[in-house]
Formats: sequence, C-alpha cells, structure tokens
Amino acid sequence: MMGSARKDGPFGPEEGALRIHQAIARDLGTAILTGRHKPGDLFEGEIEASERLGVSRTAYREAVRILIAKGMLESRPKAGTRVLPRSRWNVLDPEMLAWMFAGEPDANFIRDLFELRGVIEPAAAEFAARRRTDEQIATMEAALADMGRFGLSTPDGRAADQRFHHAILAATHNDALEALASSVGAAVSWTTTFKHRKRLMPRDPLPDHRAVFQAIAARDTAAARTTMAELLRLALADMDIALNEPGE
Repeated sequence: MMGSARKDGPFGPEEGALRIHQAIARDLGTAILTGRHKPGDLFEGEIEASERLGVSRTAYREAVRILIAKGMLESRPKAGTRVLPRSRWNVLDPEMLAWMFAGEPDANFIRDLFELRGVIEPAAAEFAARRRTDEQIATMEAALADMGRFGLSTPDGRAADQRFHHAILAATHNDALEALASSVGAAVSWTTTFKHRKRLMPRDPLPDHRAVFQAIAARDTAAARTTMAELLRLALADMDIALNEPGE
C-alpha cells in the first residue's frame, strides 16, 4: 500500500515525508525510467490502479498529472494513459533527475549531462568573469568555504557546490542562462552524490573550483572558460566514464 513508512535508501526521501500523490508519482516515474513501463505501454484505468495501490482516485489522478507535466505520460479520453517516448520527457526536471540517480543511472545519460554542462558552464564562466559583481564574488567565495568545511560527501557540502555553480550562472546577468540554474544545480548535486556512492575516497575537486573562482574574480575570461571546461572533464573522469561519441 502506498504511503507506508518504508525508506527508499540513502539517496531518497522517506516515503512518509512525501504527500501520497508525490510518492505515487515517484514510484510510477521510477518504473518508467527503469523500463518496467516502456514507451507506448498503456496504464491500467484509474479505478483499478487506485484500488490496487490502496489509495484514493484523487491521489492517483494527481500523480498521473505530475508525470504528464514532466512529459512522461499522455492521457486521452477513451484512449487511456500511455507512456510517451523518451524524447518527450523533461529529463532536466530536478525531480526526475533525483528519480534517475536514486537507482543506477545509465552511463550514456551521465555523459549527456556532462555534454550539456560542457556547452553551458564554460560559456557561463566566461560571461561571469566579464560581468560579475563584488557581491557575487563574495557569494562564490562563501560557497567554496562551505565546500571545504563540509566536504562534498555531505548534503551541506553538495548544497554549497550547487550555490557555487548557481552563483556563476547568476553572474552572467543573462536571464535565459540563469533560468537553467535549477536544472544545472540538480545535475551537479546528483552526479556528485553518485560519484561518492561509487568511491569511498574520490579525488578532491575543490582546487578545480578554486581555479574557476580565481579566474572569474580576476576577470580573466579565457581562463574562466578553460578552467570550467577542465573542472567538468575531471569530474566526468572521476566517474570512470569516457566522453565518447554515441555508438563507440
């Protein structure tokens, strides 16, 4: 029955902390992400599903709406509710990223995230070096201090890592880039969590972050771009995932 007080494991919230419809959406979303429900599969009816799960029809309906909003499901009158192709999913949705990394994310998807970050973040660092304010530099410096104090194996340290990358996007003074902050921040947090899950004592990435910070603080646009690109290259290498072309 949904809503029982079981735990998801070290990287997921306790189900009791979630509202029922959120817990249902998480479980159904995870089932889609892991292939238990494949694109094109038809979901059972609302009445049957809610009875099987032991929840109200309203809670189940709200869960389905969450997944529709994320592009995972499509519901049509008389046609039922079907799983949409992966190309329709909002894979950068922070909640969906959490579902992906709660299990064993696909190595190709991790590569995809780093390719995306490799397009966005070096350019953002270059813009930040040109446009940052003293206040934004202070925010980055405080985030680095917290990363060093808490370490990236802790939630506080990972939150500081997110603040650092968010501050860089904010320092671009580009609304379109800053709108990506939640997605980039979630990708930073979950890839770091995954790295620490795989390795007990991974390489310390703080010096890489300091190099980016120093370049931005010095308004060295070229160094800001190259140091951020190197930070991402090393972060991917830490996970033993090569940035190969698809199919190689």
